[in-house]
Amino acid sequence: MISLKKELEDRGFLHQYTDEKVFEIFEKGGNNFYFGVDCSSNSMTIGNFVALQMAIKFMLKGNKCFLLVGGATSTIGNPSGKDSERPILGKEILQANQKGIASQFDKLVKNVENITGKKLSYEIVNNYDFFKNMNILTFLKEVGRFMTVNWMMSKDIVKKRITDPNKFISYAEFSYMLIMGYDFYHLNKYNNVILEVGGSDEWDGILSGIELVGKKSNKEVYGVTNKLIMDANGKKFGKSEGNAIWLDENKTSPYQMYQYFMNSLDEDIGKYLKLFSFLEINEINEIVEKHFESPEKREGQKILAYKVVEIIHGTNEANLAKNISNFMFSGSEDRIKFLESSTDHEIKTICNAIGGYEYKNENLFETIVKSGLAKSSSEVRQAIKSGAISINEERISDFNHDFSQSFINNKVLLIRKGKKNLKIIYK
Repeated sequence: MISLKKELEDRGFLHQYTDEKVFEIFEKGGNNFYFGVDCSSNSMTIGNFVALQMAIKFMLKGNKCFLLVGGATSTIGNPSGKDSERPILGKEILQANQKGIASQFDKLVKNVENITGKKLSYEIVNNYDFFKNMNILTFLKEVGRFMTVNWMMSKDIVKKRITDPNKFISYAEFSYMLIMGYDFYHLNKYNNVILEVGGSDEWDGILSGIELVGKKSNKEVYGVTNKLIMDANGKKFGKSEGNAIWLDENKTSPYQMYQYFMNSLDEDIGKYLKLFSFLEINEINEIVEKHFESPEKREGQKILAYKVVEIIHGTNEANLAKNISNFMFSGSEDRIKFLESSTDHEIKTICNAIGGYEYKNENLFETIVKSGLAKSSSEVRQAIKSGAISINEERISDFNHDFSQSFINNKVLLIRKGKKNLKIIYK
């Protein structure tokens, strides 16, 4: 069996670590570590997924993960990688965000257990519980007196905001490292946590925890970070047209996530499969080799997209996302066969993915305009006249065409304009 460190290196995760022996310790299993998530949103992003996947590698070795949701730290804002101070969120919003993130982690772990056949050990904690009964004097005594301003000023997350005359850092954000440090101390003291894992931008915060635990408890604890992932063009992984890719299906649907990975560059397929799937390295190498024999078939992207959606949203949603993608790019006959066998959930999912609406007895012109395939009746008339409109893949030429009896299984209608513009109308 491949060692933990070698797997992290071979798959492209490993960036920084405080001591080589941390891998020997966690190779044996039975140890505790934590992974922190900011609560400025009710969803993690695909960027968080990189660190989550690294955390899962530790869990698969039989170690317990404490997911720390930042109920306390999120009231201040993490200065890591930020040029300006974040807006302050209200208590109700933060609570909703914490609940959303915890639910996502629960779901993701269950999906991984289904895929790997292994039981994973984890616990979700909120650092608000560490601080809610602590006043400022206690905090300064328990934390502040152990951390020097000199040490804090030397860290990049502070230094960058102080040396640039166009930027600033508030005292609240400056204190963020102290809170992160206490997180590690608290988890070490009460839960025997000896490692924090996170993204490369969390390195200074991780070091603050190691510093505090060492000074207060005289114990050795560790830190490991993953690399910042870039695509083959040097673009930071995790954005689509400048927008975040969310793990919440209500913000980024499984189909949208599937399509995001379908658009991956050929050169990135191997790297992403190593990071975001549980396929063996030799199997990934075979997939990449086969892909480059006929890259236009996009077989590598199909496997990658499926594997990612399967981990984040589950096998059923991965299958549905794959089917929708096939539906979009299949022939006319295959589209109709797919709709004939689709469930109501599948039909509504397709509708959400490609657009459409629920039918309310509109006529032909009203339906085409309401579906978004045309902006006006005159545009509809021109499209029909030119032969651009098809209903259930049959071209129509009659301006008074009655489609009321054309709903497949009396519940769904497919309207196409041109070759690629598809809309779903459902009852």
